[in-house]
Amino acid sequence: MAKLSKRIRAAREHLPQGHVSIAEAIAAIATMPKAKFDESIDIAVQLGVDPRHADQMVRGSIALPNGTGKSVRVAVFARGEKADEAKAAGADVVGAEELVERVQKENFLDFDRVVATPDMMALIGRIGRILGPRGLMPNPKLGTVTMDVAKVVGDIKSGQIEVRVDKAGVIHAPVGRCSFDQEKLVANVEHLLAELNRMKPASSKGRYMKGIVLSSTMGPGVRVDLSSI
Repeated sequence: MAKLSKRIRAAREHLPQGHVSIAEAIAAIATMPKAKFDESIDIAVQLGVDPRHADQMVRGSIALPNGTGKSVRVAVFARGEKADEAKAAGADVVGAEELVERVQKENFLDFDRVVATPDMMALIGRIGRILGPRGLMPNPKLGTVTMDVAKVVGDIKSGQIEVRVDKAGVIHAPVGRCSFDQEKLVANVEHLLAELNRMKPASSKGRYMKGIVLSSTMGPGVRVDLSSI
C-alpha cells in the first residue's frame, strides 16, 4: 500500500462524514492543506447512461458563469474575413492551409481548443489523425464548427468547457480554482449540473445522476448528497 504524504493525511482529517451539500463540499476543500500552486477544483459525476450506445452519449459544451481560471489557447482554421474576426476575438493561432501544413510537418500543437468554419473541414481532415486522438478535432455538435467564430472564441476564452462521458459513464470537468470565492465555485457547479440534466438522453432510464464527487487537484474527494441538489 502506498504511503500517504503528511499533507494528504492532514487533508483527510478535514473530510466531512458522509455526503454533504455542494456548498459544504466546497467549504471542506477550502480548509484542506494546499499544494504549492493554485489547484483546480474538479468534479466527477457518475451518470446512469451506457456510453456504448450512441443514443446515450452525453457530450457538449458548457459555459461556466465564473470561468475556470485557466488560460485557454485557441486555434482557428478560417480564411479572409472570418480569420480577421477570430484574431479580433482573441484567438491565439489563426490560419488555413499554412496552419494545416505546420501541424503536419512541425507537429505544431500549441493550442488547447480548435474552432473552424465549415468550409475548412475538408482541409482539416488531412490532420484528423493528429487532432482526433488529442480531443482537438472541431465538432458541429460542440459548436466548434461554425461561421460565428468570434462568439465561439469569446465563449471559450471566458470559460467554456467541453464535457464528454467516459467509458465508465463518468463526466470529469474543472469547475474553477482554489483561489476562487466559494460562492463562485458553488455557482459553477450548480450551473454545470443543470446543463448536464438538460443533456440527459431520452433513452436513459432510472436514476440519471448516481454520484457526485468534488476535489482539488491534489486533494481527496468529497461526496455530494444528491438530495441536496
